[in-house]
Amino acid sequence: MLTTAEAIRTIQVIPSGKALGADIRGIDLAQPLSEAQITTIREAWQQHLVLRFPNQNHITMAHQSAFSSYFGALDKRPTASYAMSKEHDELPSEITVISNVQIGGKPMGALGDGEAVWHADMTYNEIPPKGACLLAKEVPPTGGNTHFANMFAAYETLPTDLKKRIQGLSCVHDASRNSAGELRLGFVDNTDPRQTVGAVHPLVVAHAQTGLPCLMLGRRRNAYIKGLSLEESEALLDQLWAHATQERFTWTQVWTVGDMVMWDNSCTLHKRDSFDPSTRRLMLRTQIASR
Repeated sequence: MLTTAEAIRTIQVIPSGKALGADIRGIDLAQPLSEAQITTIREAWQQHLVLRFPNQNHITMAHQSAFSSYFGALDKRPTASYAMSKEHDELPSEITVISNVQIGGKPMGALGDGEAVWHADMTYNEIPPKGACLLAKEVPPTGGNTHFANMFAAYETLPTDLKKRIQGLSCVHDASRNSAGELRLGFVDNTDPRQTVGAVHPLVVAHAQTGLPCLMLGRRRNAYIKGLSLEESEALLDQLWAHATQERFTWTQVWTVGDMVMWDNSCTLHKRDSFDPSTRRLMLRTQIASR
């Protein structure tokens, strides 16, 4: 076992040079981590919001789950959002397959090959997840990149008058569709944001660990700011989204097999590019609960 000083020295934190994101090198996620290593990663996560661990293709699903659980309890995967193939029925309950691959005409995972628009995960719930870890097992030659945006920076750079305007305002987050735009089971398609069904969250929230303010936008479709007319809500949300998703607040993950990416869901947005449906993309995901 490494000493505390040795454990810290073996880990390299290499910032992306963008508004968020850093590579974590000098660590094997198949091995148990020391408290010093966990602390170093947690501090890097808090500072950079998105961490990439390259060259981890050798780790098992059990390793991925064990690593993720250092940072909080793990949520169970959704059971009704997609049909798992029989070959994958024995997956650990905390592992979700994200893939366009089909076996016997049935999808082995969720989200397919289309674009996933800017969003934070599951903000339609009263308590959204804290974060997630996504491991690349197969990637297409091009496309399927994941983009992340820093909601601390987006809030900090808002014009003063806009900051004042959104203080105390809350937004309804649509629960009816997933990030690929697919209608969830049990929901009726709705085109009037004033009738949106989902959790209500402030537009500005304090981060649970740092207390710093950031925007909480969730996803754009069918969002509605309570207390405003539909026209006012739409105009204000359009203004906030146009600001928050500027390139200067983003970093792009171009996937390589073996990349594990970990993001803080409470202060970032992410989106995925579409890719050629004739190519294969297979990712394994764990979700860290905010509890």
